[in-house]
Amino acid sequence: MNAKKIYINGLGNISPQNTADNGKFLEEPVNYDTNQLKSIDPGYKDFIPADQIRRMSRIIRMGIASARICLKDAGDPMPEAIITGTGFGCLEDTEKFLGTMIRNNEEFLTPTSFIQSTHNTVAGQIALQLKCHNYNFTYVHRGFSFESALIDALTQISLGNFSNVLAGGMDELTQSSFSIMERFGSWKKGPVSSLGLAGYKTKGTIAGEGSSFFFLEDSEKDNTYAEIKGVHTIFNPTDDNEIESGLKNFLGKKGLVPEDISIVISGINGDPANDRPYHNLNRNIFRDAGVACYKNLCGEYMTSTSFALWLGAMILKNKHIPEVVKMGKSVSEPVNILIHNHFMGIDHAFILIGRA
Repeated sequence: MNAKKIYINGLGNISPQNTADNGKFLEEPVNYDTNQLKSIDPGYKDFIPADQIRRMSRIIRMGIASARICLKDAGDPMPEAIITGTGFGCLEDTEKFLGTMIRNNEEFLTPTSFIQSTHNTVAGQIALQLKCHNYNFTYVHRGFSFESALIDALTQISLGNFSNVLAGGMDELTQSSFSIMERFGSWKKGPVSSLGLAGYKTKGTIAGEGSSFFFLEDSEKDNTYAEIKGVHTIFNPTDDNEIESGLKNFLGKKGLVPEDISIVISGINGDPANDRPYHNLNRNIFRDAGVACYKNLCGEYMTSTSFALWLGAMILKNKHIPEVVKMGKSVSEPVNILIHNHFMGIDHAFILIGRA
């Protein structure tokens, strides 16, 4: 599909790390002793009119701010399309609306929380802020939500429908959602040292959140971070052999073999059952590649691969792998980076990027 080359020409990332400033690349990673990571809020008044901020939930503020940072990084263009992915959408507003409905016996309800509870609210609010009346779409596909947004963006640019797309992924963490997932054993019991997450061998991981945006264009610029070469998804593979064969087929269509991959960014999260497919794949077909983790920085959430894509793009631009994410040998001049993540062992996703 990708006959055209498509480039990442702008980044915006709000996360539990100090990532809002693209001029600094994980120089001082933040360690947390907890089992849930919350994003570090920038000065939202720099991105959103003050009278509107108080009516917006955190995910809306994060989404608008990260999109604004991305567009500023790209030179403040008007996007021809806004495409986003989110797993749970605006949880805080959904909880507010449902709580008020129960307390008020379904009477005297204010509409704001209901209006802002829909999954496409973030993309819509970004468009309103920018006065952008173009193509606007949000994907809600569980662990494939961000990948679905990327696939749409790459397809639209490849077909010549747009020359650029503002694409992003975001999810927020609330106390209610944390408590519900805790009942299923999703999280570590008690606080853990977040930066050392990959070394834990107990059940569960740490919860996270974040919002990452990318300005994708069909032309290379002076500020280009990387070329985005493709996205591949595998739904509910029967075994590791299906994952390996699907990956090799994906790389083959891009004219690559596993030996061409410089770095694999894996969704390792400190849960042995979760990490087994990553370790098997890295051991079997990526023996010569460098391996990096990323969930020790942002935690686990459905669209965490948006953080991983930010990390990969920054590695290629800076030609540097921060020590905090290294899990294997050093690679001084990375050429191709493969992001591999799965959600609950069902939604396996691969994102391939390369040096521009």
